[in-house]
Amino acid sequence: MKKILQILLLAGMIVMAFVLSAIAQTDKEVKLFLNEEQTHWVKGTGLGQIWVRYTDLNPGSTIFGTPKDKTFDVGLRRVRYQVMGQITDQIFVYTQFGINSFGSLSGRKPGLFLHDVTAEYAVVKTKFNLGAGLHGWNGTVRFSSSSVGSILGLDLPYIEESTNDLTDQFVRKLGIYAHGQLGGLNYRVSASNPFPIQTALSPVPTLPENVTNTAYFSTAAPALNYQGYFFWQFWDRETTQIPYMTGTYLGKKRVLNIGAGFSTQDHAVEYRESGSSQVLQKPLNQFGLDLFYDTPLNKQTGTALTVYAAVIDYDFGPNYLRVAGAMNPANGVNQGGTFNGPGNNIPLIGTGQVYYSQIGYLMKKDLLGKLGTLQPYGQLILSDYERVEKPLAVYDIGINWLQAGHRSKLSLDYQSRPVLTQGTSEKLIKNAADPRKGMLVLQYQFSF
Repeated sequence: MKKILQILLLAGMIVMAFVLSAIAQTDKEVKLFLNEEQTHWVKGTGLGQIWVRYTDLNPGSTIFGTPKDKTFDVGLRRVRYQVMGQITDQIFVYTQFGINSFGSLSGRKPGLFLHDVTAEYAVVKTKFNLGAGLHGWNGTVRFSSSSVGSILGLDLPYIEESTNDLTDQFVRKLGIYAHGQLGGLNYRVSASNPFPIQTALSPVPTLPENVTNTAYFSTAAPALNYQGYFFWQFWDRETTQIPYMTGTYLGKKRVLNIGAGFSTQDHAVEYRESGSSQVLQKPLNQFGLDLFYDTPLNKQTGTALTVYAAVIDYDFGPNYLRVAGAMNPANGVNQGGTFNGPGNNIPLIGTGQVYYSQIGYLMKKDLLGKLGTLQPYGQLILSDYERVEKPLAVYDIGINWLQAGHRSKLSLDYQSRPVLTQGTSEKLIKNAADPRKGMLVLQYQFSF
């Protein structure tokens, strides 16, 4: 009976997508012009992402103490609103607010919160813009600042958001930044105040007593975080008036970029070399290289290809490893639990090297007639972490049904993740009984 209800709910989402596709059958935007020349303006946008999900939970997962091995749930992955404006010839302001990850285990009646509030001044138009506020002008790699409305896969490449909601507010920090375009080079740099680890929304992963040679974020007053990302644009120029980078252009641009970046913060983490030794502090350092390729293949039929690849070196101190899961459908573990913890947690960010790639193929524009077209995709995270005996692989395969581009999109995604447990040595290994778990998600996205 439960499986029948789940199938009916999935079918209902597909039917709903037909109805909601009427929301966004145009690429036009609405602007309020502030002068006769129409050079000063204000505009607003909105986005919603609804998840219908079936999850094979990590071993030992519980929901308020009740053991569960599988769950079915519906949630709001994101609801966002943006208001931005060119107030004068030199001044641009940008705000974003909304909610993230509202599921059945969330607190009821969630309050909208600020994601971005920035104001910037064009010192030299397009070449040097200087700004400040709560911002997402991040370093390291392209998708350290992702556009949530145009991502290729189901969810953001969170492997590139290394401090998400630990020392930032969903990748945003309070600080100053500069960005611009110099010939083919696009750049961004920032200096920001990380949020203290004590104010993190999730349980604070501070250094436990008698844990040796394993780093955690420091509870000391945080030092400034310096970030930068630089990419060379060989073909079409991307618009970077706001920090968030497009995931796929759906054949509307011909883009080939090579980028490099960094992020560093002094005494960001701490650890003990032995049980009785003093606490040592060390900096957080990360460096990345990436390539983004997005091009139409046949302009008449509308086919296009999107390819992205990145390599990142993360240094959070010895044996650092953080687990995380999007909109986690479980909130506890019993004695059968593993290192992953509850629900859909993945061993996500750690000291070591990460190799991330994604590829998507946009099929011809009239594939489904007036109902749009399809875009199958795949993405792979290969992580070689210091604390884990062998490299880890997380992969997604899925398909986007694009009814009106990114404005009305239905995505079906399957994710496979590893489950880790403690080995006979200090290293973590794959769980012998359940080495991998899966998650199937149907998402409807609308934007305007």
